[in-house]
Amino acid sequence: MTENVQEVHMDTSNWPSVNALASPLVEYLVQNAKELRIGLEKTSNGATIIDAGINHLGGLEVGRLIAEICMGGLGHVSLQTSTTFAHWPWMLSVHSNNPILSCLGSQYAGWSLAHEKFFSLGSGPGRALAGREDLFKELGYQDQSKSACLVLESDKAPPLEVVEKVSRDTGVSAENLTFILTPTRSLAGTVQIVARVLEVAMHKIHTLHFPLAHVVDGIASAPVPPPAPDFLTGMGRTNDAILFGGQAHLFVKGTDAAAAALAKALPSNSSRDYGRPFAEVFKSVNMDFYKIDPMLFSPAAVTVTALESGNTFTGGKLDAALIDQSFGYKA
Repeated sequence: MTENVQEVHMDTSNWPSVNALASPLVEYLVQNAKELRIGLEKTSNGATIIDAGINHLGGLEVGRLIAEICMGGLGHVSLQTSTTFAHWPWMLSVHSNNPILSCLGSQYAGWSLAHEKFFSLGSGPGRALAGREDLFKELGYQDQSKSACLVLESDKAPPLEVVEKVSRDTGVSAENLTFILTPTRSLAGTVQIVARVLEVAMHKIHTLHFPLAHVVDGIASAPVPPPAPDFLTGMGRTNDAILFGGQAHLFVKGTDAAAAALAKALPSNSSRDYGRPFAEVFKSVNMDFYKIDPMLFSPAAVTVTALESGNTFTGGKLDAALIDQSFGYKA
């Protein structure tokens, strides 16, 4: 950003429990497993494993529900028709009136969970109980709950050692832990990843050092891509839905100059790696995420409204041609 904005203290004393808010949504999945075409299993130590696309079909509605669980019950996700992209008529819309807590404090995939050959990044409200990431020190938020849920973008269940680690770190007994598995190639996985369009914007806002306390509200949308036959293509399409088709509208406190600078710096086209489908970029760096410019991960188009003045600033652009290329459309 062109303007140095001083960080502002954020009062988190009245923030709710994201695990408590997400709990009824998790219970809804469990009680309606057959109708939603998801699988339920118990680990040997009592944790619940929800299969939303490995050996069970799942679907778009499951992905929508999982996205709301990921946001700690503080987000609303909907599927609706749109004329924005001629060949992709379905759009996913996400809103949260507490985008800091719902997106960064819950939805962001920031908890690294690994054991031997298993690796996954944990997202969802369980992160806020463990507080293993530096982000939670910055937010000054520690959740308290007797139950916890994590969403894993994985095609296999976590081993017992990972379940036990999550239990220790969250302080929640294994019987009260739920792990939701959403492979990238599945319908549910596709939806819950694209539903991160607002979270991606919030994460880049954090990277740009714009004061999080100045972000009051946020809404975002992105097209729903078709699932892919392999992991790399699926990962590429879900990322591209946001990078080339994502739109975010943020409502912020502060000066017009700060809002204008944010609108300019936030979109994905501010990155040196912008312009090619994500799968191509990923291949070009030998599948090493850390070699990709972190400024790439953001919505394609951004609108920022400065609440004090009522003035609005825009940046970035949608790219229908790159969406078609990524999604496999052949005229």
